[in-house]
Amino acid sequence: MTTPMRIKLACPEVGDEEVEAIRRVLGSGVLTNGPATRDFEAAFGQRHQVEHAIAFANGTVALAAMYLGLNIGPGDEVIVPSMTFISSATSVLHVGATPVFADVLPDTFNLDPRDVMQRITPRTRAILAVHYGGQPADMAELSDLAQDASILVLEDAAQAHGASYRGRPVGGLGKAAMFSFTPTKNITTGEGGIVTTNDGDLASRLRLLRNHGQTSLYQHAVLGYNWRMTEMQAAMGVVQLGRLEDIIRRKRENATAFGERLRQIRGVTPPAVRPDRDHVYMLYTTLLDGNRDTVRDAMLDAGVEVRLYFPPVHLQPVFAERHTHLSVTEDLSRRMLSLPFYARLTDRQFEDIATTLETVLASVGAHESVA
Repeated sequence: MTTPMRIKLACPEVGDEEVEAIRRVLGSGVLTNGPATRDFEAAFGQRHQVEHAIAFANGTVALAAMYLGLNIGPGDEVIVPSMTFISSATSVLHVGATPVFADVLPDTFNLDPRDVMQRITPRTRAILAVHYGGQPADMAELSDLAQDASILVLEDAAQAHGASYRGRPVGGLGKAAMFSFTPTKNITTGEGGIVTTNDGDLASRLRLLRNHGQTSLYQHAVLGYNWRMTEMQAAMGVVQLGRLEDIIRRKRENATAFGERLRQIRGVTPPAVRPDRDHVYMLYTTLLDGNRDTVRDAMLDAGVEVRLYFPPVHLQPVFAERHTHLSVTEDLSRRMLSLPFYARLTDRQFEDIATTLETVLASVGAHESVA
């Protein structure tokens, strides 16, 4: 096999503008809880058509704050998918509540509303809809379930900046939503998170929670935390947000061309996209017919950084004692392979990825035939 150029899974688009924005903050002398944070919150809220955006140090504490702000805690249950990053579930534990794992749909990898319905109990307070890979979940169906059960729908939009569902941006489709800005995301601040909501009272509680419950200097009305985003992160976030539309445009164009190429390869299925939602392709996750682990190892050896997004959370040691079984999630986890898909990948790199995958799958198929 010809070894392609080394292709990384993700490559954040960071340049001189971000450096200059951070330099200006450093020169201002205000490094936290200042105007850059307010500017970032305002711009992010406007982009996602919500009334309030509250910045946090990272997405995990933003999720915990969202639960605390809604008085979700001990004795309460939150329904979450297992096909997600682990903090979607551990943040529920952080506030003393119980995550209840539900299965996902086999094509979009988002929550299956039919399975969610079976897991609602009198203790259920909320459904956490994770927009897997940047494609919104089935929000209409989940919202109907929540309304019938008098519970909340929350969004884990960590992977879905700029995505939309039936013409509406994510972030305002439920009671509140969380976005993350780690370096694998379409836009990044290194670390960081934001909660969006149209509920002014919730927004006020979130601002108290992130800043030690402080109502005025050294006056603390409630138990709070130091969950603030730095001014450097926020200044970088403003610049990154200005790049978002171009990043999404390029990723969608690339997804169309890459999908056509991959459909020529036997044994691989490109991501499915529902017609009523706009995918932003933070992840590009395929399904393989062959031996996924062998394919993964061969791709890595060939210089293509592939990943498993995500090993099922309910099978992680921290949750293993619950003995949860999710048939679709577990089947998908044995077949999924996420390919590199950042916005600046070139046509040559996409062809290298596809050719390498094609060669590896053919090799695996030949070995299996011999066996």
